Amino acid sequence: MNKVLLIIQREYITRVRKKSFIVMIFVVPLLILGMSALIAFIAKDSMEISKPQIVKVIDESHLFEGKLKNAKNIQFIPTNEPVEKAKEGLKDNEDLSVLLISKDYAHKPVQFFSKKKPSFTLTGEVENQMNEIASTNTMLANHIDTALLNKAKKSKVSVNAMEVTETGTKDANVGPSMMVGIACAIFIYLALFIYGAQVMRGVIEEKTSRIIEVIISSVKPFQLMLGKIIGVGLVGLTQFTAWIVLSIISTKIAGHAASGPGSPMGGVLETLQTIPFGFILGCFLFYFITGYLLYSALFAAVGSAVDSETETQQFMFPITLPLLFTYILSVSVLFRAPDSPLAVWLSIIPFTAPVAMMVRVPFGGVPDWQLGLSMFMMIIGFLFTTYVAARIYRVGVLMYGKKASFKELAKWFFYKE
Repeated sequence: MNKVLLIIQREYITRVRKKSFIVMIFVVPLLILGMSALIAFIAKDSMEISKPQIVKVIDESHLFEGKLKNAKNIQFIPTNEPVEKAKEGLKDNEDLSVLLISKDYAHKPVQFFSKKKPSFTLTGEVENQMNEIASTNTMLANHIDTALLNKAKKSKVSVNAMEVTETGTKDANVGPSMMVGIACAIFIYLALFIYGAQVMRGVIEEKTSRIIEVIISSVKPFQLMLGKIIGVGLVGLTQFTAWIVLSIISTKIAGHAASGPGSPMGGVLETLQTIPFGFILGCFLFYFITGYLLYSALFAAVGSAVDSETETQQFMFPITLPLLFTYILSVSVLFRAPDSPLAVWLSIIPFTAPVAMMVRVPFGGVPDWQLGLSMFMMIIGFLFTTYVAARIYRVGVLMYGKKASFKELAKWFFYKE
């Protein structure tokens, strides 16, 4: 046990003393905040047309004449010139487009010509206006009072999702829960990859430098693998703790700065405070630790089976495929239906549970038996993978110059002590 503790101490101290570790503690939260602000700015800016666009309208149906209204950076100019002549003007002008509306526009697609591919914002604006005009024309043809109908359209219904609990009724906070769930899935996915890969690189470095031969003479292979896994895991926990503390401080500062009356940011922060972050954080730490132990043991086995990092690809893909598969589903499907049978099964299977369960937890309502079963399976899962990885590691760590395969790894597993 003392030898394992020495290995843990060495792995931990060696990494936390690096300048890169200290720098990343402060840089990562700033990068995340900066990236979020940049994404919001780009998303807002991309929805607008940056350069003024002129759209020549050739209306053969005469039903849209004078009805297309100029929008921001979009100017509609009616024209009676032939289509071919109007298209010739596009050769020297990227900011000019031609809209051709045929007589039978309802059955023949409306054509939009431009020198380069038009933006979705531009074509979307044209399409929305034309649909609105076409609907109005149809209603007028059928003697429907369009003024009354437009007045009715302005009436909007807002649905506020409420959750009925034993203590009363409270806001369901669907939007913030979705944001927190996706964020947790992304963080735990990245953490398992980053720190698992660190274990693998450490094993490869010691193996290629032949230091491993000296170390193995003093400790058992399992003790060495266990010490490396726990040491790197503690480094990860230290970084996450620092990031969480810095995030809480920055949130408090942002909350005070945005606490003015009517501030939208203040409203968002106030809503986020209603989410049970203590429970979510506890689940996050559990699934990070157990998920890390599960995957890092396999990463260590891969590191012991190869002589360089370039040889790891054939083994890495099958190992990380369940994690990647769940991550893709989490940011595209699972957050829409966190209680679906697919989400439930993925949150119970050990190889997919760390990501899938962290999508479900922020929404609340995960039955106790599902959460308990998932945690139990995670413990069984990392104990099993650690056992399998240790048997491969004890042989592979002293193998040099031999291309390993899955068949070879199976042989190593069944070798007797």
